[in-house]
This record gives sequence, C-alpha cells and structure tokens, in this order.
Amino acid sequence: MKRLSRDQMAARVAQDLPEGAYVNLGIGLPTMVANHLDKDRDIFLHSENGLLGMGPAPAPGDEDDDLINAGKQPVTLLPGGSYFHHGDSFAMMRGGHLDFCVLGAFQVSVTGDLANWHTGAPDAIPAVGGAMDLAVGARQVFVMMAHQTKDGASKIVDRCTYPLTCIGCVSRIYTDLAVLDVTPTGLVVREMVAGITLAELQALTGVPLTLLA
Repeated sequence: MKRLSRDQMAARVAQDLPEGAYVNLGIGLPTMVANHLDKDRDIFLHSENGLLGMGPAPAPGDEDDDLINAGKQPVTLLPGGSYFHHGDSFAMMRGGHLDFCVLGAFQVSVTGDLANWHTGAPDAIPAVGGAMDLAVGARQVFVMMAHQTKDGASKIVDRCTYPLTCIGCVSRIYTDLAVLDVTPTGLVVREMVAGITLAELQALTGVPLTLLA
C-alpha cells in the first residue's frame, strides 16, 4: 500500500496554511513543514523558545549554533524576523495570538482529544514542552503523524489510552494515508492517498469514518 513520505506529508500540511497566518510548528515531524512553504507567501512561523519569522532549515554548512528552534534544530530567520524572551513567547501562545499549531501525536481520539507527550511506559521520558499551551491557545490545532504505530495499531482511536495533552482541541489530522477533519458528528475524510479505498482506510483506522460529500 502506497503511503506518503514524511516530506510529502509536510508539503500537504503547508498547502493548508493560509496567507498571513501565525503558525507554530511542533518538535519533530511538524518542523519539516517550514521547508515546504512558498517563499512568495507571508506565513509567520513562531517557536516557543522566542522566535518569530523563522525560515526553512539552513543549507549544510550554513548552520548557526545560536539560531535554533524549540527542538534544538538549526533554522534560518527571514527578513523582519525577531527574537524575544521565552516568557513573551508563551504569552503569545496562551493569549490566543497564534492562528495554527501543527503538532505530532501518539494518539488522537475521534472527538479531537490529543495525547502527544507520554506513552505511559515506565521508561518513557516526559517531555510536554509547550504542547499543552499550544493546544489550548492556538485557534486551530493540526496533527501530523503516521496513521499507525510500528506494530500496526491505529493512532486514531475512539478514546486515548495515553496521558492527555488536551481535550477536544484537534481540528484536522494529517497522516501518511489521509487527511481527516474532526467534526461534531465524527471523523470526515477529506483526502486519501492514491490507490486506497475508503473500506481499506476504515479497516486500518478503527473508528467510524465518513467521506466528505
């Protein structure tokens, strides 16, 4: 079965970020979205360690050790970009000043509950970071993740079994198989990868799906 690559997933998310949006890209997979934003569009990337106006990853050899995102990855700064105290950065997040955040996840429930900071395993390292603040403060929360775990279990579930980050915050889910909207009546499939049927996607998901009319 054909699945989207990580870069293809990032490019798909980038398509849905509108002109003029203020966006936070979460640690891990979501940071790749920055590399797929059209240079002719004004989209303002925010990082909770105190950056606004981030650009794509630097070319090899052009890294600046003092210019990193919240995941300690080297980034670039676009003209007009700025640095500020992380306390001010969190105030932006908590004050509702971000239009979107894109987060990774271990699980998302059918009602939009998010679990993305701890698997509950005894040896797991808790690392919530700014995820709770982003999930509550951003106007829309997009999740970007693999559709299934390495063991083949669906990461989209009826009810999260991992510790929750936020309740009912997710509005859209992007996976390597589909794009799904979280609605009051359940999950609606906006897109599927080429070659997969709704019945096949349903079998891999584990919760009821409806195809966008």
